[in-house]
Amino acid sequence: MKWEHALKDYCLYLRIERGLSENSINNYRLDVTKLIRYIEKNNINASPIQISKSEIQTFIYTIAKTLNPRSQSRIISGLKGFFNYLIFEDYRETNPLDTIDSPKIGRKLPDTLSERDIDQLIAAIDLSRPQGERNRAILEVLYGCGLRVSELTQLKISDLYFEEGFIKVTGKGDKQRFVPIVPSTIKYINLYKEHIRVHQPIHEDYSDVLFLNRRGKQLTRAMIFTIIKELAVKINLNKKISPHTFRHSFATHLLENGADLRAIQLMLGHESITTTEIYTHIDRKHLTNVMTSFHPRP
Repeated sequence: MKWEHALKDYCLYLRIERGLSENSINNYRLDVTKLIRYIEKNNINASPIQISKSEIQTFIYTIAKTLNPRSQSRIISGLKGFFNYLIFEDYRETNPLDTIDSPKIGRKLPDTLSERDIDQLIAAIDLSRPQGERNRAILEVLYGCGLRVSELTQLKISDLYFEEGFIKVTGKGDKQRFVPIVPSTIKYINLYKEHIRVHQPIHEDYSDVLFLNRRGKQLTRAMIFTIIKELAVKINLNKKISPHTFRHSFATHLLENGADLRAIQLMLGHESITTTEIYTHIDRKHLTNVMTSFHPRP
């Protein structure tokens, strides 16, 4: 079995059997590709079925010299999944990474924006340009609904259930969820949809996609990053932010204002509540106030 064939079959398995998104599949592909490049560079004559634990350990030792613990852990996890797939398909009997531990990494707390930061970013949008209304609606949706950037770019007009007060979101693994949407966010979407989008040429393949670029096609993830970074520079925001920062801020502000963690989990589309629990570590002052306010003993 050649590495390229094994990797192609693995990605097909992830797409069809596991139902993973293309972004997730690409991440797994990159993990295995790093190992393949190492094997080729060092003229190691070992197939995916033959490669040994010691050869994998040497590879891990090599990448540890240049990658941080979080990146190392990511690659080890990806390779474990690849070799587990080979075991599942009866190509191998053992996983060469079974006894290889990932480096210990601290739990990274997400960066957040204050409500004032968000207001300033939105106020900095140039509404005299047609894309201004679009960009304002984008930021309002990112913050108002807590969407991932891929969920935002894939959002369709047919996913908008404004009368019911929800939008339908397609998340990781094509799993769908309904997220509440507040009247102010609905207002900004409608302003863009009814006064800007309706007047631009729209490519037939993207007629149902909500947010479009100037050519009438779906916006890319990179374009959303660019929009946000340019606004951050414009207001001299001394923080490194991305579309995901709005999602983190959405969850943090809900928690700080008393929202239930389980409700936040459902809105974010987290499979496990342990993922959502990271937000309880962000503002310890808030947690102290909750304890003193609600615990029966003073």
